Amino acid sequence: MRAEIEQAVALLAKGDPASLEEALALLQDTVFSFSMKVCGQREDAEDTMQEVLAKSVSYLPKFNNPRALIVWLYKVAKHRCLMSRRRSKFAPNKDLSLDQLMPDKLELELLAKEGPASPETQAIRAQQAQRLREAVQKLPPQYRIILVLRDMEGLSDEEVAEITGLKPGNVRVRLHRARLFVRKELAQLDARRRTRAKADRTLPAHAVERNGVQRPASCKAMFAELSNYLDEQMDDSMCAQLEQHLDSCIPCQAFLASLKSTIVQLRELAPGEPSRTLAAKRCRDELLAAYRSQLGGGKLVR
Repeated sequence: MRAEIEQAVALLAKGDPASLEEALALLQDTVFSFSMKVCGQREDAEDTMQEVLAKSVSYLPKFNNPRALIVWLYKVAKHRCLMSRRRSKFAPNKDLSLDQLMPDKLELELLAKEGPASPETQAIRAQQAQRLREAVQKLPPQYRIILVLRDMEGLSDEEVAEITGLKPGNVRVRLHRARLFVRKELAQLDARRRTRAKADRTLPAHAVERNGVQRPASCKAMFAELSNYLDEQMDDSMCAQLEQHLDSCIPCQAFLASLKSTIVQLRELAPGEPSRTLAAKRCRDELLAAYRSQLGGGKLVR
């Protein structure tokens, strides 16, 4: 959403009515899209959009820096989403164990044998997108926020840390576990689909659901670093060790490919239909009038 925010800031600087309305529409769509990914409920997302934009009126004239506006908008929207009256629909607020998210020996064998399936072979893209959204909604909220901000909204580790109040290192840990959780959810769904399509498969669908302990120690040591490797945030020494292991471990190659595929799907997931209802238009008209009043009162700060 960075491009939309930058465009909105440029439009706000123009100050004419048409530019102001277009800027507010961009901000509405940004907050609504983020809130849908976090809340999973359209009504909650629309409530969040209206509340955040209403709260922004007294602050918008002070922003001429897109990054500052990004951080402020997402921070307020994040808080509102987590305080939603339908927050009971969130997944349990629990910690994700890295060990539980790692594949056992059976899943590694399955990945090595068949490899990760592409969206085209699993189902039509619309079905795959829905499965992906459902997997994201199953994440505990403290992990979902990180995943949405980092992989779906395209923010940096530093920006996510500023929005959430976490240290960048903790952002990386939660991001990796969130990615592994979503990958595992999709793998389980795909295993069931493959079982229905091929009754005589060698390995059963429950292979990916087991929390088995039969993982080669050398493989397990690498799993915690895979997101850092894919995001090119690993030091040269560790990177060389991981690549040396991958060169000789076909199951780990397949697992890395499946994790990479999950991240790509998250980043490419369409934001969904923007909120362009009459209520949103009325809200925008009210905000526009209030914003003009702020400008007229000499409170514009550059």
